[in-house]
Amino acid sequence: MRFIRSESVACHLPYLFSLSLVYCIMHQHMKTSDFDYHLPPELIAQTPVEPRDHARLLVLHRESGLLEHCRFCDIAELLLPGDVLVMNDSRVIPARLRGRKRDTEAIAEILLLRRVGDGVWEALVKPGKRLPVGTVVELAEDVSAEIQDTLPGGVRLVKFTDESLLPGLGEVPLPPYIHAPLKCPERYQTVYSREQGSAAAPTAGLHFTDDLLERLRGKGIKTAFTTLHIGLDTFRPVQVADPSLHHIHREYGCLSPEAARCIAQAKAEGRRVICVGTTSVRLLEHAACLNREATLDPFMGWVDLFILPGYKFRLADAMITNFHLPRSSLLMLVSAFAGMERVKLAYDEAVRERYRFYSFGDAMLIV
Repeated sequence: MRFIRSESVACHLPYLFSLSLVYCIMHQHMKTSDFDYHLPPELIAQTPVEPRDHARLLVLHRESGLLEHCRFCDIAELLLPGDVLVMNDSRVIPARLRGRKRDTEAIAEILLLRRVGDGVWEALVKPGKRLPVGTVVELAEDVSAEIQDTLPGGVRLVKFTDESLLPGLGEVPLPPYIHAPLKCPERYQTVYSREQGSAAAPTAGLHFTDDLLERLRGKGIKTAFTTLHIGLDTFRPVQVADPSLHHIHREYGCLSPEAARCIAQAKAEGRRVICVGTTSVRLLEHAACLNREATLDPFMGWVDLFILPGYKFRLADAMITNFHLPRSSLLMLVSAFAGMERVKLAYDEAVRERYRFYSFGDAMLIV
């Protein structure tokens, strides 16, 4: 592994509590453009690294600014006995559906985001302008979809005649910046995925293999599985100039009693809680914000926590994450955790060193 030191100072800001579950305080000059950066297109990973755990790993030490260049398989040497890895076991559903408009036979596409009722889903549709309310899309001989309403952000409310047949009709969706075909759909799932419900993979977890997990457990590193079904914000950058005005989409999550006990015990004993992915961070911090005492209760429900620089983290001591899109809420969360200047310098270093970015790209460990 190689080392490089940064002399920048971390960003330290106060925090604000809000009953709306948007916890942030903004520097008066902070803008969405502050989370922009230049990325050469060839650094957007189009295919995953094989084997999974041979992706590169950039380790960022928050206090010193030290950067280490490693491989993901080195993580067993970077973590400590007693650490708890919190992992999102949500599984990507075959959310991309292709069909034809009933009236014109024109090709149409529906991307499922989340189920909101019996046979009713929030979804993105394409071509959006040609699929107004009332349009019926034929998906198969016995299955059709009707556009029932238009929601903010270009989302549609779609009613299916028989949603039980959708898993056999859909395909696993890849992000729009990936243009190469995926030979094995399981490569866009974590090896520990179990709970169906996401429109995109929790990509930080894609680097783990079964063998690596066994090595970690053999070293005394524990795992706690949570569930947060990933939705629209993974696909879209923040559109407003002032990020505090961004409306983050809710995602459904579950923190089981077993996982809550494991995490609470680690915190009480001074052991580290290491979140695998921004989704695990959001779920844990959302649950923690609901507890007035220094405890962690089980949780099941909608998560709408929007983390911006200035947020005071309650549970996450370290984070494993991928390199995120400019202006995304995910990059804002990482910047809140490590400091805006630290993250900017780390991303600049990753570009110089030709790391691979986004879903199939390389990883960061922030400690």
